[in-house]
Amino acid sequence: MYKFFAYISRMKYINRWSLMRSSVPENIQEHSHMAAVLAHALGVIRRDVFGRPCDPDACAAAALFHDATEIFTGDLPTPIKYYSPAIREAYHQVEDVAADKLLGMLPGELRGAYEPLLREADPEIRRIVKAADKLSAYIKCLEELEAGNNEFGDAAGETLEALRRMELEEVTWFLEHFAEAFGLTLDGLQRGQGGP
Repeated sequence: MYKFFAYISRMKYINRWSLMRSSVPENIQEHSHMAAVLAHALGVIRRDVFGRPCDPDACAAAALFHDATEIFTGDLPTPIKYYSPAIREAYHQVEDVAADKLLGMLPGELRGAYEPLLREADPEIRRIVKAADKLSAYIKCLEELEAGNNEFGDAAGETLEALRRMELEEVTWFLEHFAEAFGLTLDGLQRGQGGP
């Protein structure tokens, strides 16, 4: 009996934003889905808008699993995770152990397919997934602010600045073309449907 997918299904029990008061709680399964949608979009933008080679499907698959190790580690709050290089390095080691544990729950024939996803092996895909992860966090901040939760005001500014520091043209393009819509109400989304 292999337990890999049973553990993956438990991502829904790991909550994000543990130090913040959220209007709508978010777990890592929900976040991973949104990150996958965004990673796919960034890959399509890279390929189809900027004419650079990219496999959007590979980006989406990697994003689906980018937080899978948190099944064992939990979602460590950002202020702790990035407090010092020593803590960040120790956390990477814990993530490696968690990835090993998950891979050990697969039949040998499947490990080769999932190892690059759990370890984010391709540096360009890793970069896109990291950007999608930040975009997902930024969108969460916008949604919380739209709900009147000012708890996310500083996080929104800091996350947007982190996205800009990434200097990825596909992120800039996404922000210019799609970000504003995330601050709209349902009625606002339904008005003038379609493009700009």
